[in-house]
Amino acid sequence: MLPAENVLITTTEGIVKEIIPAKDAGDEVEILAGILSPGFINCHCHIELSHMKRQIAEHTGLVNFLQQVMSNRSATEEQKQQAMQAAEKELWQTGTVAVGDICNTTDSVSLKKNSDLYWHNFIEVSGFVDAAAENRLAVAEEVLQKFTRSDRSTINDQTSTLSPHAPYSVSKKLFQLLNNKTARQLISIHNQEAAAENELYKNKSGDFLNLYKNFGIDISSFDATGKTSLQSWVPYFTNDQSILSVHNTFTSEEDITINHQSSPINYCICINANLYIENSLPPLKLLMDNDCNIVLGTDSYASNHHLNMYEEIKTIQNHFPEISLETILQWATSNGAKVLGIKNKYGKFDTGKQPGVVLINHLNNTTSRIL
Repeated sequence: MLPAENVLITTTEGIVKEIIPAKDAGDEVEILAGILSPGFINCHCHIELSHMKRQIAEHTGLVNFLQQVMSNRSATEEQKQQAMQAAEKELWQTGTVAVGDICNTTDSVSLKKNSDLYWHNFIEVSGFVDAAAENRLAVAEEVLQKFTRSDRSTINDQTSTLSPHAPYSVSKKLFQLLNNKTARQLISIHNQEAAAENELYKNKSGDFLNLYKNFGIDISSFDATGKTSLQSWVPYFTNDQSILSVHNTFTSEEDITINHQSSPINYCICINANLYIENSLPPLKLLMDNDCNIVLGTDSYASNHHLNMYEEIKTIQNHFPEISLETILQWATSNGAKVLGIKNKYGKFDTGKQPGVVLINHLNNTTSRIL
């Protein structure tokens, strides 16, 4: 956020030249009503689900939501591409400059080739049966290769890494294989989005058993750990991975304390998706009280009415008015840039960076892109 009584000077390409006091800036200064912010970093999105906008009812609960996504995500190629283009347009026009995007398919490769946005592609790996682990990893690696080959022809140097989908969809063997494949890389994982996830790991009970039954998934080889989900999956990653844990709606103080003793975790909050699916709020104050590194995301059109990061900021303000706008903007900009490994260009108004410039207009509750 640009300090008051200062002037931001950039090149025509948006590269920051300097920030100087208004009294030293001369006469040709454009004065704007609102707050100038660096471009937003959306750390969690599913652009390939954009065609599912308004297809799933709100407050279904995660297990029902997942069943509908798995059963109804098919569409024509034209429908998918048009929906993704509309989603990218909303991201860009509302101030997002970089996205951490979940990919199960290669549907978004062509979209990203000439995108103005920076993309980190999390190539998702799933499979809850040990016997199929090697095959599921091989399929994901084929998707990864197609994104990696496309990287060479993009405007932005987008990056791609393998990532586990969620604790309820990755088997013990698959976690072990991913640990070896992701050494010193950034990975993403959906974590504790529903209370049922903790029930599964603690007691091998809860709503996820119905999900496996409905899709004919044999989980006889899965053993409960007697611990929460987060406490069960974190120990699998021992190769200096940078971890982006997404949602964390049912993360406890004990979970956080144990993690501080091992690998530091970055906590991504998608508050509008939490309300859309589970009608629950993430434990933001708990994360803040424990000095956790917090970033923001939108999730997908399947679980959100917008891909507008400012809508996430407004919802956090509505439910947590004690958290300052300055703090939330830090989560949405510099914290996100650091996690995605792009802080040399994005996230702050520092000399030489090209973070994008966004005007936040409180009069009409909107954002607009300046550069």
